[in-house]
Formats: sequence, C-alpha cells, structure tokens
Amino acid sequence: MIVVTGATGNVGGELVRLLAAAGERVTAVSRGGGAPLEGVRHHQGDLGDPAGLKDAFAGADTLFLMVAGQEPEAVLDAAGAAGVRRVVLLSSQGAGTRPHAYAHPVAFEEAVRASGLEWTILRPGGFATNSLAWAGSIRAHRTAAAPFGDVALPVIDPADIAEVAAVALREDGHAGRVYELTGPRPVTPRERAAAIGAVLGDEVRFVEQTREEARAQMLTFMPEPVVEATLAILGDPAEAERRVSPDVERVLGRAPRAFADWAARNAAAFR
Repeated sequence: MIVVTGATGNVGGELVRLLAAAGERVTAVSRGGGAPLEGVRHHQGDLGDPAGLKDAFAGADTLFLMVAGQEPEAVLDAAGAAGVRRVVLLSSQGAGTRPHAYAHPVAFEEAVRASGLEWTILRPGGFATNSLAWAGSIRAHRTAAAPFGDVALPVIDPADIAEVAAVALREDGHAGRVYELTGPRPVTPRERAAAIGAVLGDEVRFVEQTREEARAQMLTFMPEPVVEATLAILGDPAEAERRVSPDVERVLGRAPRAFADWAARNAAAFR
C-alpha cells in the first residue's frame, strides 16, 4: 500500500492516477474528497494533525510526503509505527539553493533523513502550473502579467515530478538520493505567455510588472519571507537555479516535457 499525501494537488493528483493505473493499492490523503478510482482509498486528513493520520497509514509500506504542517517528525513516527519503510519527500529546489529562506522544506528534509526510513528527496524548481495564475486575465483580455519578463528559468511540468515520484516509490535504487527536477531548458515569462498564445491561436500580450507590483500581489497569498525569496529567484536566480538538471532523464529515461507541451495539454484553462 502506498500513501499519497496532498492527493488532490498538481503533483499528488497525477501521482495517484499513475499509481492506480499501474495496479498499486493507494491511500489518497487530502483535506477533501477525490474522484473515485479503482484501487484507491480516500482518507480525509491533514498533515497538521499527525495523530489523525493513524488510519491512513494502516497497512502501508510506502509514503509520498508533502511539506505541510509543522510536525514532520510526528508524521514520520506515525508512519514508521504503522509499518511504512520507504518515504519520498516532495521538497523544493530552494531547500538546496536558499536554505535560510526555505526553512520549512529544510526541516522536513532533516526529519526524513533522521527518520530511520529509506528515503528519497525530490527538489523541483518552479512549476509550469504557476502560469495558471494568468488564466483569468488571458481568458478576459489576452494579457499575462509578471515581473522580470526576460529572466529565464527551467520550469517543470508537475506531471514529470509525479512520474519521478512513482518510480522512486515503486522501484529500488533510489534510496538516499536527492533529485533536482527541472524542465528541459530555461524559459522566460514572456516566452511562456507566447507559448500559451500559440496553442490558443491568438496573441497573448505580456505585461511586465515592477518588483513592487508583484510583491504586493504575492503578499495576498504568501508569507513575506517566501515572497522575498521567490522574487529573488525570479529576478536574480543563482546559477544552480538556472541550471537544467539531468535527473528527470536519469530516472525516467526521457527528457522532461517542455513548457509548450504543458500549455497544449492545459489550453482549455485559458480559452
């Protein structure tokens, strides 16, 4: 049995579908429900309440863990007590490149390493799905606004993260590994807007925000330290944050999907 936390998210939802299609028994943990899938048991739970996850871990030997809540040690203790022996943690690239700013995923990484379980850590960079923030403005008036329009980063398709996670959960040979996960090439916000326009068959006008405009917008849904760290990555990325990692191809045996592929699969969100 594989337990997937964050089972309705961009990565977790796709991971549940992949595992179910492969014939695995899955417990999908989320705060709400989920679509019925053969072989999938849904459990309403919250990583902020480790004691409430006891039933979710029953009968499981493998865990996909999100960074959520403040008690990773308690979550891992409960998983280990239930018989879980392998954990794959979805962390963040920032845990490696900016550990002081990304203290939350760092704490989860440290807890996983100290847990006594077989572990694998995934550190993705920016998600292609962040472009869904443009969906409303693109549908309404074919515009996309973002800061640092010509700074390129190798954003990753969450479907690739899910595929890497599925391999690490199901196959041996990944214990003690930290995988940096990126797309196949750096792409700028301006280029991402153009790629969405191309799949729509209509021009999407890119509007470059100032740093302060972007900061004010981001503060409405992100804590200030994370906003500052995110803006630093978007505007002045370190070499490690610009680098295209080979790890997706190493694990999957194919190149990661391009942003244009993600845009084509998700065109309906922008129509």
